[in-house]
Amino acid sequence: MERKAPREMIGQALVELGAKYNLAVVDSDLASSTTSIEFQKAYPDRFFEMGISECSGVSFTTGLATEGFIPFYVNFAILATGIAWNPLRMACYAKANIKIIGTHIGMDDGPDGASHHANEDIALTRVIPNLTVLTPGDAEEIKAAIETAIKIDGPVYIRVGREPAPIRDKSQVAVVTDIGIVEDSGDEFCIFHDGSTMEQALQGYKKLLDEGYKGKLVHVAKVKPLNNEFVRSIAKSVYAMVSIENHSVLGGLGGCLAESIASLPRHAPLIRAGVPDRFTESGKSLEVKANHGVSAEHVYQAVKEAISLNE
Repeated sequence: MERKAPREMIGQALVELGAKYNLAVVDSDLASSTTSIEFQKAYPDRFFEMGISECSGVSFTTGLATEGFIPFYVNFAILATGIAWNPLRMACYAKANIKIIGTHIGMDDGPDGASHHANEDIALTRVIPNLTVLTPGDAEEIKAAIETAIKIDGPVYIRVGREPAPIRDKSQVAVVTDIGIVEDSGDEFCIFHDGSTMEQALQGYKKLLDEGYKGKLVHVAKVKPLNNEFVRSIAKSVYAMVSIENHSVLGGLGGCLAESIASLPRHAPLIRAGVPDRFTESGKSLEVKANHGVSAEHVYQAVKEAISLNE
């Protein structure tokens, strides 16, 4: 499979969509890292540099929304949702039409360590009323996610991976902007993955198929609002469920799924794979992920465990 870093498409997508919509982009001294610098080159009058001042950046973005722009604040995920959480919350209280793009999600920024890892951003954003949370997958899905956000009249958070990832073949299943089955071989199990764990989920899925198991692979591209009808239908039709996420197992995708199926009288057991309740450390991204619950082997073992609960 061709590999490409999803974040590399941010600038290009914003430039292309900037010709169609009245977009503005706000940066906090990381335009090169997030690639929003491409928008600055194309539309310098609609690009605003706020320096290392995340709270002011989100507040300024909210102000641009009141002036009729569709503004995007683009920054590392932990800075955009962690440091700037309160102004983001107030923007959502006002139902401001702002869009936040968080890059370097989960453990993608491996060498910079725990201070720059964003294993809490889904939890931090999905608890805020009025805020939509999107988790696009490969590089081809970034533009679709950004345009989806543009068409939503209200605040949106888009979680974009930093690391190169395989480009999924779209000939059978098109770009996923909500939730969708991307692989289907049976009903023994279902693996749900966020955008940035497509590779680990697919590798784990294929290992299970090699051993004779049959199941489904589902990309959750919209964590909030979650498509509860879809999730509950899966929970009632398979024997085992697993979630995998580049995020803490507390408050993330697995938590969303658990909340969705909790009221069902009967459903498949759910095992959550992801970062345990601990801080991570500096290292190569894939190695750090594997050390903290995010790998194909963790997916494989989680499915085996979930299946065993029915025996």
